[in-house]
Amino acid sequence: MEEKVGLSFFGEMKRLPLYLFFSNVRHVFKLDELGLEIAQIAIPAVLALTADPIASLVDTAFIGHIGKVELAAVGVSIAVFNQAAKIAIFPLVSITTSFVAEEDAAGTPGAESLQELESMEAGSNEESEKRRLMPEPNSDLNQYKSDPEAKSSDNRKHIPSASSAVIIGAVLGLLQAIFLITNAKPLLSFMGVGHDSPMVEPALLYLRVRSLGAPAILLSLAMQGIFRGFKDTKTPLYATVAGDLTNIVLDPLFIFAFRMGVRGAATAHIISQYLIAAILLCQLMKQVHLLPPSIKHLQFGRFLKNGFLLLMRVVAVTFCVTLAASMAARQGPNNMAAFQVCLQVWMTSSLLADGLAIAGQAILARAFAKEDFHLVPAVAARVLQLGLVLGFVLSAILGVGFKYGAKLFTQDVAVLKLIGAGIPFVAATQPINALAFVFDGVNFGASDFSYSAYSMILVAFVSIFCILILSSTHGFIGIWVALTIYMALRTFAGFWRIGTRTGPWKFLKV
Repeated sequence: MEEKVGLSFFGEMKRLPLYLFFSNVRHVFKLDELGLEIAQIAIPAVLALTADPIASLVDTAFIGHIGKVELAAVGVSIAVFNQAAKIAIFPLVSITTSFVAEEDAAGTPGAESLQELESMEAGSNEESEKRRLMPEPNSDLNQYKSDPEAKSSDNRKHIPSASSAVIIGAVLGLLQAIFLITNAKPLLSFMGVGHDSPMVEPALLYLRVRSLGAPAILLSLAMQGIFRGFKDTKTPLYATVAGDLTNIVLDPLFIFAFRMGVRGAATAHIISQYLIAAILLCQLMKQVHLLPPSIKHLQFGRFLKNGFLLLMRVVAVTFCVTLAASMAARQGPNNMAAFQVCLQVWMTSSLLADGLAIAGQAILARAFAKEDFHLVPAVAARVLQLGLVLGFVLSAILGVGFKYGAKLFTQDVAVLKLIGAGIPFVAATQPINALAFVFDGVNFGASDFSYSAYSMILVAFVSIFCILILSSTHGFIGIWVALTIYMALRTFAGFWRIGTRTGPWKFLKV
């Protein structure tokens, strides 16, 4: 009788939302098959993700030695550039990773494999949908499949989503560059840098020059999404490291030796981005047919449908951070300079968890495509547990080391004092941030784009209100309190979906 009661209690515990965090927690560091797969994807991804922010930190350090006005001006320009870039980058990369992983897992070389997946998602009659969506007998794709010479010429894959992502990335990059260059002044004015501000000239110069690299940035990140879908994060790592090392070498040369100042920092950055794009394109062309058999085999409709949902989400995400930067800029160069340093460290360290998010997304997308519902909760539990551990480690490191490293960015006493006030927030929020990023990857792996979008919009409404109120009442400290609330709400939204076992997670009720 006691044994039955114990089993019943254990069964009820498994139904609690928190159980997922403790499921097989003793195996969190175990290098079993799942652990090795996560490590092989996450570690190179982490290194690639941190390489660019580290290069930005080096930029910040060099510019900080020009002067605090230049440091603050570049901080505002980077905030504007990142806002515009992330609006395009985040939906494109996230969707590309999931779609490429699904198509590659389906194992079919043509577009019809993806269309079958869409038919199953819609719950429609499979045979009628196949007849409607399959190419005609004489289509280019069937000729491609049936032509022995086309098959034997090379081993490259035909992944429709990969071709779509490259085209969309290139077009969006051009549009972004044009938009930022032509609208630089009003954008900076919105950020609180008026025509009479000492920051306006260096901010305009940096933003316009750096915007020339937008096509390379969006194209390279679209290609990174493709490689992640193949569970290959090493190739993006090699390309990113090569580009960022180039940036670090060119920075002091252009800024100090050629006396180009902030223009030199921006020039070094765009050269490195075009190098990264060139390396990735060469490697991708060895693996994938980037030219589809015909235009109808591209997945533009599917990209646009889900991309619009994630576009709403990323606007909400980045607007909160951009608004916080705007509030800091309105408080003067000292506050903006300190906020820029703290924000760069905050985001750089937090993005380490994105490596786990990428691993979770790639593995989960394949598991959902194969309907392997035994693997899905195991993957989700493992990456969330690892994310929480990573967050606490980062919190300890930053809590101790950041106050000593702050002098690498500036020697100004007033700015250093403000940075010291922001350190407790930067350090203490790391576990929350890590979980928020990993939850994003988990939900994207489940292709739960609609919930991710709508929940983030709700979080943004609350967070914007907090930023506006707290920044006006508590200044620099108020901004960081508001950002802490913002990240906590993001984490809660991610947990709520799995915890309530709704949407793609309804199978957990069984």
